[in-house]
Amino acid sequence: MRRERSQPRDGWEKTIEEHGLAYHRAVHPEHLTRPYWDESVHYVLEMDEVLSLEEQVEELHRMCLEAAGHIVETGRYELLGVDERYAPAVEASWRRRDPHLYGRFDLHYDGKGGPGKLLEYNADTPTSLVEAAIVQWYWKEDVFPSDDQWNSLHERLVDRWREMPLRPGPVHFAWTELDASGEDLMTIAYLQETAEQAGRTGVPTPMQHVGWDGEYYRDMDDAEIKTLCKLYPWEWIVSEPFGEFADEADWVEPMWKMLLSNKAILAVLWELFPGHPNLLPAYLDGPRDLVSHIRKPLLGREGASMAVTTPSYRTETSGAYGAEGHVFQEFVPLPEFDGQHPVLGAWMVADESAGLGIRETSSLITDDTSSFVPHRIPL
Repeated sequence: MRRERSQPRDGWEKTIEEHGLAYHRAVHPEHLTRPYWDESVHYVLEMDEVLSLEEQVEELHRMCLEAAGHIVETGRYELLGVDERYAPAVEASWRRRDPHLYGRFDLHYDGKGGPGKLLEYNADTPTSLVEAAIVQWYWKEDVFPSDDQWNSLHERLVDRWREMPLRPGPVHFAWTELDASGEDLMTIAYLQETAEQAGRTGVPTPMQHVGWDGEYYRDMDDAEIKTLCKLYPWEWIVSEPFGEFADEADWVEPMWKMLLSNKAILAVLWELFPGHPNLLPAYLDGPRDLVSHIRKPLLGREGASMAVTTPSYRTETSGAYGAEGHVFQEFVPLPEFDGQHPVLGAWMVADESAGLGIRETSSLITDDTSSFVPHRIPL
C-alpha cells in the first residue's frame, strides 16, 4: 500500500454532494482547512494484499461471532455492562440468529505485507458508508477508470436486503434529528435506497417519531412498525421507555449486535484467541503488563475520551464517554504516510467482506478531524 498525490476533479464539491456527501462541509470543524473528503491524495493497494486482507477480516468476523456465542453461553453480560433486564432479549436475538446487514472493522495496517490488527469493530453503525460505497467509486471511475477498487458494497447491500427474512410490510428507516450535520440523514437515506432497489418499501421516520402503543411500535401516522433500520445505537434504545419491547419488531442491526459494538469485545477476543496475528492484547481490568496502551471507553465514538500512555508520553482526547467502563488495548502507533496516519475501515455485508474506506489524520488517534481519502487497485 502506498499514498499518492492526485489532481482533484473540477467542481469536485458539487460532484460529491450529488453523490450523497452533502454533509462534507458540516462534518469537519470550521477551524480546519483540510476538507473532510480529500481527493488530492489517495491510496494504492495491490490486488494480492487486498485478497489477503479480505480473508483476514472475514476471519475476524467469524471470531467475533464465536465471541458473541461465548458471552451468551456463559452469561458474561456484565463484561459489556449490559443491563440484566435486557440480557434475555439479547440472548433470544442471538439464538434466533436475527439477520444482520453490515459492520466495519477498523484496522491498523502498515502496508508492508504484515497482518492487519483490529483496533475496534463498528458493528452497529454505518458511519462513512456513503463515502465508501458510492463517493469513492465515482471518483475512481472519473479519475482512474481502468483501475479497480475494493468495493462491492452497493451490490452486496442490495442483495442482502433481498434475502433477509424480515417481517412482511415496509421497512422504517430511522435517524435522530439531533444530528445537525445531516450525516445520519444521508446515511440512512442511502440504506433506504439500497433496500428499495431490492424491492422493499422504505418509510423514512425520525427516531423521535417512533412510539409504543402498548402492543405495537408505531410511527406518527399510526402505522405499525414491523421492521426498523435505525441509525441509533442499541445502548440508547434500551434506555428509551419502549426499549424493553424490542422483540416486537425486526431491527437492523439486530439486538445481538450489542455484544459486538461494545469495545469490551476486544478483551473477550484476546481471551479466546490469545496471540492471534490480527489481534492486539486487550484487558478490562487495567493495562496489566502493557508497556504502551490506549484506554478506550466501551461505548465511545469518533476517538473521544481516549488516553494513550507510553514510556515517553501521554495524551488524551476530550469527551464525555467512559462512565460505562474502559478497555485497555496495546498501543501500536499508526503507520505514517507523508506525515499522515491511515486507519483502514474494512466493511462486512452479512458474513462477507465487501469494501474498504480509509480515513487519515496527522494525529495518532482517528477522530472527527480525520479526512476520508479514496483508494484504487491498479490492474
